[in-house]
Amino acid sequence: MENNFFEINEELNEQFRRVDEISEFNTLKVLDAMRKLKISDAHFKTSTGYAYDDIGREKADELFAEVFKTEAALVRTNFVSGTHALATVLFGILRPGDELISLTGEPYDTMQTVIGHKNHSSGSLAEFGISYREVEMKNGEIDFAGIKNSVTRKTKLALIQKSRGYSLRKPLTTDDIEKICAVVKSVNPNCITFVDNCYGEFVERREPPEVGADIIAGSLIKNPGGGLVPSGGYIAGKKNLVELAAYRLTVPGAGGEMGASLGTPRLLYQGFFLAPHVTAQALKGAIFAAKVFSGLGFKTAPLPDEIRGDIIQAIELKSPEKVIAFCQAVQKYSPVDSFAVPEGWEMPGYDDKIIMAAGTFVQGASIEFSADAPLREPYTVFLQGGLTFEHAKAGITAAAKAVSG
Repeated sequence: MENNFFEINEELNEQFRRVDEISEFNTLKVLDAMRKLKISDAHFKTSTGYAYDDIGREKADELFAEVFKTEAALVRTNFVSGTHALATVLFGILRPGDELISLTGEPYDTMQTVIGHKNHSSGSLAEFGISYREVEMKNGEIDFAGIKNSVTRKTKLALIQKSRGYSLRKPLTTDDIEKICAVVKSVNPNCITFVDNCYGEFVERREPPEVGADIIAGSLIKNPGGGLVPSGGYIAGKKNLVELAAYRLTVPGAGGEMGASLGTPRLLYQGFFLAPHVTAQALKGAIFAAKVFSGLGFKTAPLPDEIRGDIIQAIELKSPEKVIAFCQAVQKYSPVDSFAVPEGWEMPGYDDKIIMAAGTFVQGASIEFSADAPLREPYTVFLQGGLTFEHAKAGITAAAKAVSG
């Protein structure tokens, strides 16, 4: 079996070459930004208390804004998750009576409790009088006509989810986002286009703000943290919008002018520098997994040679037993807690039991080699991450044996 996997590796040379080219482009983009902004050891110093005039915090904001081509950014390790960063944008910008519309169908499970229209959730946008609508995707594709007919002059903010969430629809590419933003602005030039960029950073040469997105947000324990940042998230976009989000994170009037770093600045800068390369390692693992599991007869999305907009590889396993076996194999081949045996559990923010394999150095970091799945039909597992391709390959090989043996 190992010989077959070696041959698979050889067959993927063209796809891997493309990934390496994007990684080199994005590495130089980050390097040039760090040189331009004169990043120094002085920016790695920790701060405490109110942390006014924290030059490391301020420079990190400048760095993310420079790389993502935005007017401003808010980079903080006190965001507890990517969902927290996304919610901070929504609650910071939207006011009672405003309308929010999702242009990529039903958002990821944890965002549904933030919105509060499908399932009641205390403190949700629904409780604050924010109206909400969705434009469903058609057969996994963007419904441009539906978007044009659904966005109105009263729509305040349009949410665009780049990644697939727990679905088999295609992740969006930056080209897709450019087209969506153009349609939205043609109907309502004042509608704010907001991209959930989780899992999508550095997968392509361009980021959403370069093609019309007004604001983006994501997690630092996914792609942009490079596997080193212990916690946090980021927001980047137009200055006035980022400022509104900052007022929500802290307090009106202070916003991003305060917030202690508590010993993490060096990891943030170093992780961001490594992020394009680490993202490439994760992408190679995802492409390898697609090749292996499609070869075993399982439905995979994307296919090995498809253009990718995120690092996630979906594999439809058809039974709960195979999903559990897959996740347990991934956990067994993890550097941390390899002895643990994952089981499905009632995870906060999700409707179904979730099984997660995450033997990671940073708890739950999905830029590290990990897998998770809702235990519901069609029993699809979502594989992501990999600090090194070598590790991802070993874990994928073990998972393939577990579900086919």
